[in-house]
Amino acid sequence: MNAGRTPILAIDSVSVAFGDKVRALDDVSLNIARGEIVGLVGESGSGKSTLCRTLMGLGEATSGTVRIDGEPLADRLDRDRLGFRREVQMLLQDAVASLSPRMRVRRLVEEPLHVHRLPLAAGRARILTLLKRLGLPESSLEKFPHQLSGGQARRVAILRALVLQPEVIVADEPTAGLDVSVQGELLNLMMDLHAEFRLTYLIVSHNLNVIRRITTRSVVMYLGQIVEEAPTAALFRAPAHPYTAALLSTNPVVDPGKRRVRIVLRGEIPSPIHVPSGCRFHTRCPHAQARCRQEMPDLRALGDGRKVRCHFPLAETAGLA
Repeated sequence: MNAGRTPILAIDSVSVAFGDKVRALDDVSLNIARGEIVGLVGESGSGKSTLCRTLMGLGEATSGTVRIDGEPLADRLDRDRLGFRREVQMLLQDAVASLSPRMRVRRLVEEPLHVHRLPLAAGRARILTLLKRLGLPESSLEKFPHQLSGGQARRVAILRALVLQPEVIVADEPTAGLDVSVQGELLNLMMDLHAEFRLTYLIVSHNLNVIRRITTRSVVMYLGQIVEEAPTAALFRAPAHPYTAALLSTNPVVDPGKRRVRIVLRGEIPSPIHVPSGCRFHTRCPHAQARCRQEMPDLRALGDGRKVRCHFPLAETAGLA
Protein backbone atom coordinates (compact mmCIF):
# COMPACT_ATOMS: atom_id res chain seq x y z
CA MET A 1 0.00 0.00 0.00
CA ASN A 2 1.25 3.47 -0.82
CA ALA A 3 2.29 5.31 2.32
CA GLY A 4 0.38 8.47 3.14
CA ARG A 5 -2.71 7.58 1.13
CA THR A 6 -6.02 6.65 2.69
CA PRO A 7 -6.77 3.00 1.84
CA ILE A 8 -10.01 2.43 -0.03
CA LEU A 9 -10.81 -0.40 2.40
CA ALA A 10 -9.43 -0.55 5.94
CA ILE A 11 -10.10 -3.17 8.59
CA ASP A 12 -8.89 -2.19 12.05
CA SER A 13 -8.83 -4.80 14.85
CA VAL A 14 -12.09 -6.39 13.69
CA SER A 15 -13.56 -9.34 15.53
CA VAL A 16 -16.80 -11.14 14.71
CA ALA A 17 -18.38 -13.42 17.31
CA PHE A 18 -21.42 -15.65 17.03
CA GLY A 19 -22.81 -16.19 20.50
CA ASP A 20 -20.48 -16.51 23.45
CA LYS A 21 -18.21 -19.22 22.05
CA VAL A 22 -17.50 -18.75 18.34
CA ARG A 23 -15.11 -16.03 17.14
CA ALA A 24 -15.13 -16.27 13.35
CA LEU A 25 -12.71 -13.32 13.15
CA ASP A 26 -10.31 -12.40 15.92
CA ASP A 27 -8.58 -8.99 15.89
CA VAL A 28 -8.10 -8.81 12.11
CA SER A 29 -6.47 -5.73 10.57
CA LEU A 30 -5.94 -5.22 6.85
CA ASN A 31 -5.59 -2.21 4.54
CA ILE A 32 -6.28 -2.36 0.81
CA ALA A 33 -5.04 0.51 -1.33
CA ARG A 34 -6.91 1.86 -4.32
CA GLY A 35 -5.98 -0.17 -7.39
CA GLU A 36 -4.49 -3.10 -5.47
CA ILE A 37 -5.21 -6.75 -6.23
CA VAL A 38 -5.17 -8.61 -2.93
CA GLY A 39 -5.53 -12.37 -2.58
CA LEU A 40 -7.13 -14.05 0.44
CA VAL A 41 -6.38 -17.73 1.07
CA GLY A 42 -6.88 -20.34 3.78
CA GLU A 43 -8.74 -23.55 4.47
CA SER A 44 -12.52 -23.66 4.80
CA GLY A 45 -13.39 -22.32 8.23
CA SER A 46 -10.49 -19.87 8.37
CA GLY A 47 -12.75 -16.80 8.31
CA LYS A 48 -12.47 -15.69 4.68
CA SER A 49 -16.22 -15.60 4.01
CA THR A 50 -16.94 -13.83 7.29
CA LEU A 51 -14.32 -11.21 6.44
CA CYS A 52 -15.93 -10.63 3.02
CA ARG A 53 -19.43 -10.38 4.47
CA THR A 54 -18.19 -7.88 7.05
CA LEU A 55 -16.47 -5.81 4.36
CA MET A 56 -19.68 -5.81 2.32
CA GLY A 57 -21.79 -4.65 5.26
CA LEU A 58 -23.71 -7.94 5.22
CA GLY A 59 -22.66 -8.70 8.79
CA GLU A 60 -21.63 -6.48 11.69
CA ALA A 61 -18.29 -6.53 13.46
CA THR A 62 -18.51 -7.36 17.15
CA SER A 63 -15.58 -5.04 17.74
CA GLY A 64 -13.18 -2.99 15.65
CA THR A 65 -13.90 -0.78 12.65
CA VAL A 66 -14.27 -1.21 8.91
CA ARG A 67 -13.68 1.95 6.86
CA ILE A 68 -14.41 2.79 3.24
CA ASP A 69 -12.34 5.73 1.96
CA GLY A 70 -11.59 6.62 5.57
CA GLU A 71 -15.24 6.72 6.67
CA PRO A 72 -16.57 4.09 9.11
CA LEU A 73 -18.67 1.60 7.17
CA ALA A 74 -21.56 1.86 9.64
CA ASP A 75 -21.70 5.62 9.08
CA ARG A 76 -21.49 5.20 5.32
CA LEU A 77 -24.36 2.70 5.30
CA ASP A 78 -26.49 5.05 7.41
CA ARG A 79 -25.65 8.02 5.19
CA ASP A 80 -25.74 6.44 1.73
CA ARG A 81 -26.37 2.69 1.63
CA LEU A 82 -27.05 2.56 -2.11
CA GLY A 83 -23.97 4.65 -2.82
CA PHE A 84 -21.83 2.12 -0.94
CA ARG A 85 -23.44 -0.74 -2.86
CA ARG A 86 -22.51 0.98 -6.13
CA GLU A 87 -18.93 1.48 -4.97
CA VAL A 88 -18.30 -2.06 -3.68
CA GLN A 89 -19.66 -5.05 -5.58
CA MET A 90 -19.30 -8.78 -4.90
CA LEU A 91 -18.99 -11.69 -7.31
CA LEU A 92 -20.36 -14.83 -5.68
CA GLN A 93 -18.78 -18.26 -6.06
CA ASP A 94 -21.77 -19.88 -7.76
CA ALA A 95 -22.44 -17.49 -10.62
CA VAL A 96 -25.50 -19.34 -11.95
CA ALA A 97 -27.11 -19.55 -8.49
CA SER A 98 -26.52 -15.81 -7.99
CA LEU A 99 -28.72 -15.05 -11.02
CA SER A 100 -32.48 -15.41 -10.60
CA PRO A 101 -33.69 -18.36 -12.72
CA ARG A 102 -36.96 -16.51 -13.38
CA MET A 103 -35.37 -13.57 -15.19
CA ARG A 104 -33.78 -13.31 -18.58
CA VAL A 105 -30.29 -11.86 -18.67
CA ARG A 106 -31.56 -8.52 -19.98
CA ARG A 107 -33.75 -8.01 -16.94
CA LEU A 108 -31.03 -9.27 -14.60
CA VAL A 109 -28.46 -6.75 -15.79
CA GLU A 110 -30.97 -3.89 -15.98
CA GLU A 111 -32.32 -4.53 -12.48
CA PRO A 112 -29.47 -2.63 -10.73
CA LEU A 113 -30.33 0.43 -12.83
CA HIS A 114 -33.87 0.38 -11.45
CA VAL A 115 -32.79 -0.34 -7.85
CA HIS A 116 -30.31 2.54 -7.88
CA ARG A 117 -32.58 4.84 -9.90
CA LEU A 118 -29.96 5.38 -12.59
CA PRO A 119 -30.80 6.78 -16.06
CA LEU A 120 -32.04 3.84 -18.13
CA ALA A 121 -30.92 5.08 -21.55
CA ALA A 122 -27.32 5.61 -20.46
CA GLY A 123 -27.37 2.39 -18.46
CA ARG A 124 -28.63 0.32 -21.37
CA ALA A 125 -25.99 1.80 -23.64
CA ARG A 126 -23.37 0.86 -21.05
CA ILE A 127 -24.74 -2.69 -20.90
CA LEU A 128 -24.31 -3.10 -24.65
CA THR A 129 -20.77 -1.74 -24.48
CA LEU A 130 -19.88 -4.04 -21.60
CA LEU A 131 -21.54 -7.01 -23.30
CA LYS A 132 -19.21 -6.59 -26.25
CA ARG A 133 -16.24 -5.94 -23.98
CA LEU A 134 -16.93 -9.17 -22.09
CA GLY A 135 -17.17 -11.20 -25.27
CA LEU A 136 -20.86 -12.04 -24.94
CA PRO A 137 -23.20 -12.00 -27.95
CA GLU A 138 -26.19 -9.68 -27.75
CA SER A 139 -28.40 -12.75 -28.01
CA SER A 140 -27.28 -13.62 -24.47
CA LEU A 141 -29.64 -10.94 -23.18
CA GLU A 142 -32.66 -13.06 -24.14
CA LYS A 143 -31.45 -16.22 -22.37
CA PHE A 144 -32.24 -17.52 -18.91
CA PRO A 145 -29.29 -18.30 -16.58
CA HIS A 146 -29.67 -22.07 -17.00
CA GLN A 147 -29.09 -21.61 -20.74
CA LEU A 148 -25.64 -20.13 -20.15
CA SER A 149 -22.35 -21.98 -19.77
CA GLY A 150 -20.40 -21.56 -16.53
CA GLY A 151 -18.04 -19.08 -18.17
CA GLN A 152 -20.90 -17.08 -19.68
CA ALA A 153 -22.70 -16.95 -16.33
CA ARG A 154 -19.60 -15.52 -14.68
CA ARG A 155 -19.30 -12.90 -17.39
CA VAL A 156 -22.96 -11.95 -16.89
CA ALA A 157 -22.31 -11.62 -13.15
CA ILE A 158 -19.34 -9.36 -13.91
CA LEU A 159 -21.47 -7.30 -16.31
CA ARG A 160 -24.17 -6.94 -13.65
CA ALA A 161 -21.57 -5.64 -11.21
CA LEU A 162 -19.80 -3.31 -13.64
CA VAL A 163 -22.98 -1.64 -14.83
CA LEU A 164 -22.95 0.24 -11.50
CA GLN A 165 -19.39 1.47 -12.16
CA PRO A 166 -17.92 0.18 -8.87
CA GLU A 167 -14.44 0.92 -7.56
CA VAL A 168 -14.01 -2.33 -5.60
CA ILE A 169 -14.79 -5.92 -6.59
CA VAL A 170 -14.80 -8.67 -3.96
CA ALA A 171 -14.56 -11.93 -5.93
CA ASP A 172 -15.27 -15.21 -4.15
CA GLU A 173 -13.63 -18.14 -6.00
CA PRO A 174 -13.98 -16.45 -9.42
CA THR A 175 -12.72 -19.50 -11.38
CA ALA A 176 -14.34 -22.32 -9.39
CA GLY A 177 -15.88 -25.04 -11.55
CA LEU A 178 -14.48 -23.72 -14.83
CA ASP A 179 -12.29 -25.58 -17.31
CA VAL A 180 -8.63 -24.57 -17.23
CA SER A 181 -8.83 -22.82 -20.60
CA VAL A 182 -11.92 -20.88 -19.50
CA GLN A 183 -10.20 -19.99 -16.23
CA GLY A 184 -7.32 -18.47 -18.18
CA GLU A 185 -9.66 -16.43 -20.35
CA LEU A 186 -11.56 -15.16 -17.32
CA LEU A 187 -8.39 -14.18 -15.46
CA ASN A 188 -7.09 -12.33 -18.51
CA LEU A 189 -10.42 -10.54 -18.72
CA MET A 190 -10.32 -9.59 -15.04
CA MET A 191 -6.83 -8.16 -15.43
CA ASP A 192 -7.88 -6.16 -18.49
CA LEU A 193 -10.92 -4.81 -16.62
CA HIS A 194 -8.73 -3.93 -13.64
CA ALA A 195 -6.55 -1.74 -15.84
CA GLU A 196 -9.40 -0.32 -17.93
CA PHE A 197 -11.73 0.65 -15.08
CA ARG A 198 -9.07 1.21 -12.38
CA LEU A 199 -10.66 -1.42 -10.16
CA THR A 200 -9.54 -2.66 -6.77
CA TYR A 201 -9.83 -6.42 -6.28
CA LEU A 202 -10.06 -8.66 -3.23
CA ILE A 203 -9.79 -12.20 -4.63
CA VAL A 204 -10.78 -15.14 -2.41
CA SER A 205 -9.59 -18.47 -3.78
CA HIS A 206 -8.42 -21.96 -2.88
CA ASN A 207 -6.65 -22.03 -6.25
CA LEU A 208 -3.16 -20.83 -5.39
CA ASN A 209 -2.19 -20.59 -9.06
CA VAL A 210 -4.94 -17.98 -9.49
CA ILE A 211 -3.61 -16.04 -6.50
CA ARG A 212 -0.05 -16.25 -7.80
CA ARG A 213 -1.00 -15.13 -11.28
CA ILE A 214 -3.11 -12.04 -10.68
CA THR A 215 -2.58 -10.68 -7.16
CA THR A 216 0.02 -8.19 -5.98
CA ARG A 217 -0.32 -9.01 -2.28
CA SER A 218 -1.54 -12.13 -0.49
CA VAL A 219 -3.14 -12.62 2.91
CA VAL A 220 -3.22 -16.03 4.58
CA MET A 221 -5.86 -16.77 7.23
CA TYR A 222 -6.08 -19.55 9.79
CA LEU A 223 -8.84 -20.05 12.34
CA GLY A 224 -10.07 -16.45 12.28
CA GLN A 225 -6.68 -14.73 12.21
CA ILE A 226 -4.25 -13.41 9.59
CA VAL A 227 -1.09 -15.50 9.96
CA GLU A 228 0.88 -14.07 7.04
CA GLU A 229 0.64 -11.08 4.72
CA ALA A 230 3.20 -10.39 2.00
CA PRO A 231 3.81 -9.34 -1.57
CA THR A 232 2.63 -12.33 -3.57
CA ALA A 233 5.95 -12.98 -5.29
CA ALA A 234 7.81 -12.97 -1.94
CA LEU A 235 5.25 -15.20 -0.27
CA PHE A 236 5.42 -17.85 -3.01
CA ARG A 237 9.21 -17.63 -3.16
CA ALA A 238 9.80 -18.09 0.58
CA PRO A 239 6.83 -18.45 2.95
CA ALA A 240 7.54 -17.36 6.52
CA HIS A 241 4.71 -19.13 8.34
CA PRO A 242 4.65 -22.94 8.56
CA TYR A 243 0.97 -22.96 7.61
CA THR A 244 1.67 -20.95 4.45
CA ALA A 245 4.49 -23.35 3.60
CA ALA A 246 2.12 -26.30 3.99
CA LEU A 247 -0.49 -24.69 1.74
CA LEU A 248 2.06 -23.90 -0.97
CA SER A 249 3.51 -27.41 -0.83
CA THR A 250 0.18 -28.80 -2.08
CA ASN A 251 0.00 -26.43 -5.06
CA PRO A 252 0.27 -28.28 -8.40
CA VAL A 253 3.36 -27.27 -10.41
CA VAL A 254 4.04 -28.46 -13.96
CA ASP A 255 7.84 -28.16 -13.76
CA PRO A 256 9.14 -31.07 -11.61
CA GLY A 257 12.22 -29.02 -10.70
CA LYS A 258 10.04 -26.38 -9.01
CA ARG A 259 7.85 -28.70 -6.96
CA ARG A 260 8.03 -28.35 -3.19
CA VAL A 261 8.33 -31.22 -0.73
CA ARG A 262 4.78 -32.04 0.33
CA ILE A 263 4.06 -31.02 3.93
CA VAL A 264 1.30 -33.13 5.46
CA LEU A 265 -0.40 -31.44 8.41
CA ARG A 266 -1.64 -33.53 11.31
CA GLY A 267 -5.38 -33.52 11.91
CA GLU A 268 -8.08 -31.06 10.88
CA ILE A 269 -8.40 -27.33 11.50
CA PRO A 270 -9.66 -27.02 15.12
CA SER A 271 -13.20 -25.96 15.89
CA PRO A 272 -13.65 -22.21 16.49
CA ILE A 273 -15.64 -23.22 19.56
CA HIS A 274 -12.55 -24.82 21.11
CA VAL A 275 -9.65 -22.62 19.99
CA PRO A 276 -6.21 -23.94 21.01
CA SER A 277 -4.23 -21.98 23.59
CA GLY A 278 -1.15 -20.07 22.48
CA CYS A 279 -0.56 -20.15 18.74
CA ARG A 280 -3.70 -21.47 17.07
CA PHE A 281 -1.65 -23.48 14.59
CA HIS A 282 0.54 -25.28 17.14
CA THR A 283 -1.67 -28.41 17.20
CA ARG A 284 -0.76 -29.09 13.55
CA CYS A 285 2.58 -27.33 13.18
CA PRO A 286 5.64 -29.51 12.50
CA HIS A 287 7.88 -26.84 14.08
CA ALA A 288 5.89 -26.16 17.28
CA GLN A 289 7.82 -25.59 20.50
CA ALA A 290 6.78 -25.14 24.13
CA ARG A 291 6.39 -21.37 23.71
CA CYS A 292 3.92 -21.92 20.86
CA ARG A 293 1.57 -23.87 23.11
CA GLN A 294 1.54 -21.16 25.76
CA GLU A 295 1.91 -17.74 24.12
CA MET A 296 -0.11 -16.22 21.28
CA PRO A 297 2.27 -14.71 18.70
CA ASP A 298 1.65 -11.18 17.46
CA LEU A 299 1.35 -10.36 13.76
CA ARG A 300 4.76 -8.71 13.39
CA ALA A 301 6.55 -7.07 10.50
CA LEU A 302 9.50 -8.60 8.68
CA GLY A 303 11.92 -6.68 6.51
CA ASP A 304 10.53 -7.40 3.04
CA GLY A 305 7.08 -5.86 3.40
CA ARG A 306 5.56 -8.93 4.97
CA LYS A 307 3.96 -9.66 8.32
CA VAL A 308 3.86 -13.02 10.07
CA ARG A 309 2.15 -14.38 13.18
CA CYS A 310 4.79 -16.85 14.29
CA HIS A 311 7.34 -17.08 17.11
CA PHE A 312 9.79 -18.94 14.87
CA PRO A 313 9.48 -17.87 11.20
CA LEU A 314 10.91 -20.33 8.72
CA ALA A 315 14.65 -20.25 8.02
CA GLU A 316 14.36 -18.73 4.54
CA THR A 317 12.84 -15.51 5.88
CA ALA A 318 13.83 -15.45 9.56
CA GLY A 319 16.86 -13.32 8.71
CA LEU A 320 14.56 -10.50 7.60
CA ALA A 321 13.08 -10.00 11.07
